[in-house]
Amino acid sequence: MSFPYSRHTDHMRLAVRLTPNAGRNAVEGIETSAAGEAYLKARVTAVPEDGKANKALILLLADTLRLPKSSISIVSGETARKKILRIDGDPEDLEKKLKKLLET
Repeated sequence: MSFPYSRHTDHMRLAVRLTPNAGRNAVEGIETSAAGEAYLKARVTAVPEDGKANKALILLLADTLRLPKSSISIVSGETARKKILRIDGDPEDLEKKLKKLLET
């Protein structure tokens, strides 16, 4: 199984496919695109306007991974469903948290 993240020296990059305007906020495991790229599936109740859904996504991941909101930022895909997030911190520690999240 491929994972939707990559390790760097001082951070992780996480590929996310976001569904805004959902019935609840949730992280729903991994989805693989037709091209074979892995994404973390996430849904938020926020609407996709004025960055509300992006803020909700960052809050959801910060809460889920027990990280400060300030350690998560959007690298690309600001207005798209598919986004690349940067999560600052110790890559080894972050990878453990992500794997634990993805196993549930």
